[in-house]
Amino acid sequence: MNLKEKINFLIKILLDLYPTDKIELNYNNSYQLLIAVIMSAQTTDKQVNKVNEKFFKILKEPKDAIKLWIEWIKKHIQTIWLYNTKAKNIYNTSKLLIEKYNWDIPNSLEELLKLPWVWIKTAKVILSTLYNKPVMPVDTHVHRVLNRIWILKTKNAIETDKQIENIFNKKEISILHHRLILFWRYYCKAKNPKCKNCKLNKICFYYKNKN
Repeated sequence: MNLKEKINFLIKILLDLYPTDKIELNYNNSYQLLIAVIMSAQTTDKQVNKVNEKFFKILKEPKDAIKLWIEWIKKHIQTIWLYNTKAKNIYNTSKLLIEKYNWDIPNSLEELLKLPWVWIKTAKVILSTLYNKPVMPVDTHVHRVLNRIWILKTKNAIETDKQIENIFNKKEISILHHRLILFWRYYCKAKNPKCKNCKLNKICFYYKNKN
């Protein structure tokens, strides 16, 4: 297969696997989505959802974080990895949203990156989920998948992120965004990937080398 054929095949398989591409983090409004994404760094969505089942009954908008203060936030998210740092940044982000953005979540990459603990991946998740923008958040997992199936040949996630828009068009990026996340989460794991049951193994360089 040439590159375009591989991309079309990838899209077909992932659409079959995941007809809907809803993010797995639970939230009730745009502010809670931002907070949930911040909390999910190096933590599973499952654990974040477990904590937020109670946390989001109280933390509903930026002013709640300011009212309740950092130490209170720490107590409620202490089972989340890096909870001390995340609590401070949840507070600081909430404060900045009130002071600079009139409580609104920014809709540009440049402005989102000004928020504490918001990195390129986090910002792109927000842009895609809230504003339907054709962006793809790249981490080591997305990098791994795209290199295993030889869509890309890059050395790290930073290189992969730079190449995304050269490889995929806007429509393809919109389709693949969450579906690639679901795919690496449930199939193409770093250790013990489910290669034998994977419908992409026919184009997977990793699988061919393994067998």
